[in-house]
Amino acid sequence: MACSRSVFERRYILLLLLLKLAGVTALLIWSVRLIRTGVERAYSVPLRRIMRRGGENRVTAAFAGFGAALMLQSSTVVAMLAAGFAASGVLSGTAAFSVLLGADVGSAAVAGLLTARAGWLEPLLLLTGVTLFLRSQTRQWKQTGRILVGVGLVFLSLDLIGQATAPLRDNAGVGVVMRYLGSDLATAFLLGAIFTWAIHSSVAAVLLFVTLSAQGLMNAEAAASLTLGANFGGSIIAFYLSFGSIPVARRVVLGNLMLRGGGALIALLCLLAGILPLDMLGSTVSRQVIGLHLLFNATVLVVGLPLVPLVSRLCLWIMPDATQTHPPRVTALNEALLDRPEQALTAAAREVLRMGEAVEAMLAPAMGLYTTWDDAVAEAIRTREAEVNTTNFDIKLYLAKVKQTRELTPELAQRATELAQFAVSFEAAGDLVEKNLLGMARRMHLRHLTFSAAGAQELADFHDRVLASVQLALNVMMSSDLEAARQLAEEKDKVRGIEQRLHAAHLERLGRGAAETVDTSNIHQETIRVLKQINNAFAVVGHPILAETGELLPSRLAGFEDAN
Repeated sequence: MACSRSVFERRYILLLLLLKLAGVTALLIWSVRLIRTGVERAYSVPLRRIMRRGGENRVTAAFAGFGAALMLQSSTVVAMLAAGFAASGVLSGTAAFSVLLGADVGSAAVAGLLTARAGWLEPLLLLTGVTLFLRSQTRQWKQTGRILVGVGLVFLSLDLIGQATAPLRDNAGVGVVMRYLGSDLATAFLLGAIFTWAIHSSVAAVLLFVTLSAQGLMNAEAAASLTLGANFGGSIIAFYLSFGSIPVARRVVLGNLMLRGGGALIALLCLLAGILPLDMLGSTVSRQVIGLHLLFNATVLVVGLPLVPLVSRLCLWIMPDATQTHPPRVTALNEALLDRPEQALTAAAREVLRMGEAVEAMLAPAMGLYTTWDDAVAEAIRTREAEVNTTNFDIKLYLAKVKQTRELTPELAQRATELAQFAVSFEAAGDLVEKNLLGMARRMHLRHLTFSAAGAQELADFHDRVLASVQLALNVMMSSDLEAARQLAEEKDKVRGIEQRLHAAHLERLGRGAAETVDTSNIHQETIRVLKQINNAFAVVGHPILAETGELLPSRLAGFEDAN
């Protein structure tokens, strides 16, 4: 009886330890995400600018990807941004591919930095971060506080993982599992890949493996195999998330999968053959794991960068551009839902969102036409604009029928009015792209005009900022997130201020008599004005959310008048 009770107690203790380990692992994953969210909310526009400007050649693109991943704590997020830039024509396929290779090294560097810290840093980061987040009035400082809290929680979670796993070193069952992984490196590799794909963070996965190895729970070979598996799994994440994107975007992440994922498999074969010098990478297993992670991604960058054009051509052969087809238009405006107003409005919201996405797809390549005119791209923009106009008309008719329903409550009637306003704003934005931006780009092409270098850079940066704001507006429409709605309204004010500064800078260049500035003066200023109007058309998405909380003033957010 005593023996069975002892067995039960040991099992209970083991399950409790595993539960604690799962909990602190979840804290680690969430902490890494907290850092990334703070960076995205506060510094997304500068990061996009760095990536876009870094696309001049493969080396600078790789450095841009490294810096972006270092700040975002995620090569996957950088991969999706780079793929989006490639899809819109802002970055070439080879430049976007190079950005990803640099981002992989940046992500590995993050893991190395987060494992090296002083004991006093953790409480200092938490104290400073919480103070900034609670006391600051501006978005940048509040989100900086969020980032510092995230880093502090990463350190805390690593300490807790060490405490939770310490008793497992003497557990016979855990020892058997770890010894098996040390003898079956292929299985360890597969487990590392699956775990990384499941949590969508190679940084968190590698940090966990480092901490477990520091506790003596696994030998160097098992830890190295798990880490290589994490790299393989990390390369799969972006490829998986790109499903549904156009071929040019998917080719970028496919190339990264071929180099980083293929490199991980080659490194695994070297590990199996015993020719991977782990003992030269550090004096402890944990240092060897971090050293391997950094060395592997740096090697992929150095070897892969010269191969980017070749791999890009191979990806084009595997995944060619799709043949343009025009499938019949499918609408979410189901007449059968009219007697169920709430479902009918949900269907209308889907169609309005589709309108917004169509305008986003029109806006993304528009600035590229100013420098390189493309009849096919221009025709695609015109086709989308015709579809947007048709959709707007259909939505108005559908909402008019919904508002005649007897079961419609005042709240739902207000929602129907808001959706109609969104549709009108999106349709107006589409007109601005097709009639104004496209018309001016055509004029530039026919007259063989070019902007000055400074003017072209200003317009590219402003266009990218407006495009990011459009994407934020569509996210707000889907999520109804209050914090994102605040950010959208603040961004509207910032765009207005930037417009004024750009006009002043243009007038200064005009006063100096620069020939390119004189020839393109009207087009330059009109483009800025149109982009601001497009931004305003999408910013209305956040108004109903802010109105409910009393934060919407005629021109600014309540309580944020001095933030900018």
